[in-house]
Amino acid sequence: MSDRVLDFDQLIKEGKPLPDLQAVRGERWFALDTSSEEDMVPYWGGDWGCASEYNRLRAVLLHRPGSELNSFDYDKVRFREPVDPVKFQAQHDMLAEYYRSQGVKVYYTEKVREDRPNAVFCRDKLFMTPEGAIVCRLAMAERRGEERYVSEALGRIGVPIVRTISGRGIFEGANAMWVDRETCILSLSVRANHEGYDQMEYELKRQGVKEIIPMQIPYGHAHIDGLLNLASPEVAVIHASQVPYTVVDTLKKKGYRIVETPSQTEAKYGYSVNFVAIEPGHVVTSVGSPRTVELLEQAGVKVDVLDLSELNKGKGSVHCMTAFLKRDS
Repeated sequence: MSDRVLDFDQLIKEGKPLPDLQAVRGERWFALDTSSEEDMVPYWGGDWGCASEYNRLRAVLLHRPGSELNSFDYDKVRFREPVDPVKFQAQHDMLAEYYRSQGVKVYYTEKVREDRPNAVFCRDKLFMTPEGAIVCRLAMAERRGEERYVSEALGRIGVPIVRTISGRGIFEGANAMWVDRETCILSLSVRANHEGYDQMEYELKRQGVKEIIPMQIPYGHAHIDGLLNLASPEVAVIHASQVPYTVVDTLKKKGYRIVETPSQTEAKYGYSVNFVAIEPGHVVTSVGSPRTVELLEQAGVKVDVLDLSELNKGKGSVHCMTAFLKRDS
């Protein structure tokens, strides 16, 4: 019998008893029914996630400028003028120390291509969500490839990567801005094309974002954070002539007081909108926009001003240099 295939139908016809074959056991290694957000602390080794521009800041990713500053064509890489590498590094260290003094954990990318002086601008390389980082795809040939090293840094410190902009998609992190957990601004510009925008929109909606506010960045500008920023759930700062009415109207309907930066010079060359909120109603910014600082203070916002003038020669400021890893929900 052991050498033959059992014919149960034949056994039944012959009136013989059927052998009792042991059943194959089922798979008893059941799936753990938790969300990515619930897994963050026990499995990723850190409390990561962000869905705000102003809730209490807990952790950031920076790139400390290094040997990539030693020799480069400042005009080719979009710097305003040549920089002093020692002063550039010292001011960046001051920004990092400021964050630490505010209770913010500072992490760094450890590597960069030697021909990438713009690597200091970490906001462009990732956009943080409640479930992890979206690694972006940079537009300029002079920056493409920085994505590799930010991905390495995220993996090293344990931040999950939920998506990487791919294909022909182009999207930089500063082309997105949280309004609240269910609302996000996404922009099109020379640094973000339709394919990249669509990938961002898909991922954010998958994570529960219900409203996408589209924003067209005017020619001559690159990112949202040069034109619009949020200091608290009540105060939005804008470069008025460069922000579409539909965006401003949406923010007003959500209860934001609109503060217009009073000087085009401050907006374009003083980076008056390019601040980082440490917590609601408390921001850090660079020198160069005293009139805007005064308006923010009149609106009840505490403003810490750092001399980052050497860093500003790279045509960016605090928000550009800071990739958020964790804000309170």
